[in-house]
Amino acid sequence: MDRTPAAQSPAPLLIACALGIEHLALRTGDRGGARRGRVTVLRTGMGPKNAERAVTGALGREQLRHAAVVATGFCAGLAPGMHPGDLVVADQTRDAHGHTPCVGTELLVKELVRAVPGRTVHTGPLTGSDHVVRGHERAALLATGAIAVDMESAATLHSALRAGARPVAAVRVVVDAPQHELVRIGTVRGGISAFRVLRAVLPAFFEWHRSSLLPRR
Repeated sequence: MDRTPAAQSPAPLLIACALGIEHLALRTGDRGGARRGRVTVLRTGMGPKNAERAVTGALGREQLRHAAVVATGFCAGLAPGMHPGDLVVADQTRDAHGHTPCVGTELLVKELVRAVPGRTVHTGPLTGSDHVVRGHERAALLATGAIAVDMESAATLHSALRAGARPVAAVRVVVDAPQHELVRIGTVRGGISAFRVLRAVLPAFFEWHRSSLLPRR
């Protein structure tokens, strides 16, 4: 009887988002049936506490224990000239716990340009907040060097690394910018544009995940 241990399965990918509309965009954009089973799209709920609770719980399951993690969804742009539908690839996330470096930023930028041609991709720090940021708060956060803000990415990545070493990244779609403040995501042109962009980003996540599984030299 052959008692040779079975080859270890590659680490899966956990994609975390907060809102139902974000989850819908990601699920309807996933046409890669062959990848299903290795990819889990997790809806965490809004806010850093919900993100922390959901991600910690998901990574506590055996099948996801070593998963690479991408935080995604919508965000508010902070820098002048940003528009709804622009993409933000974080080189780090920031919150009260400190900062979390992201992995594979340059690769994600390259793959997003390919996946969503014609869209501007911004790279820089993505900061966390426990509430929706408006008006003068934008300028204060921009002054710290951050280029965008959302409520879950920093908590997601911090929780992921607290559960164990793994590749982490954060990619957000701008839905709300200084000159384009959002009122209702489903009825504003910017929200519809951001939804369509979010539907198209999965190939870039899959390529990032594939690259993260390659042996390090």
